[in-house]
Amino acid sequence: MIEREDSFFGKPIYIYSRAQALQDGVLVDVTEIAKEVGFKIPVAVTDAVWHDYIEWENVKNKKAIQNTEGRLWDVLSMLRFACNRFKNESEIMYRLYVVSRDRQAVKPSLVALKAVIGGGDNGEPVITIMLPNED
Repeated sequence: MIEREDSFFGKPIYIYSRAQALQDGVLVDVTEIAKEVGFKIPVAVTDAVWHDYIEWENVKNKKAIQNTEGRLWDVLSMLRFACNRFKNESEIMYRLYVVSRDRQAVKPSLVALKAVIGGGDNGEPVITIMLPNED
């Protein structure tokens, strides 16, 4: 079979790289803490996950005793448990309890997250944690 330089659809007009997404703030790199949790490859979360479930700065909810690093540990630890359970999956749905940033609640609610293990800009394995409706 002869391989052609251009595919059926032609050359892509523009490719948005993971590095650009990290630089633009669309993704937040959490690799250093992820290493402490036991991950051996780069890990990033989407801005939506960071804002909704991890970041605890300037929040309306002053009743709950929370901090950003502890919430990040929760997100990553629960993913680690899910990865151990579903070892051969490239996409993992998992759930955890999170205290809301915006309400005056101290009781956590159950939320779902999705982790995708895929190729980075150079084909290296990377993990991206996102909301279930993100891709």
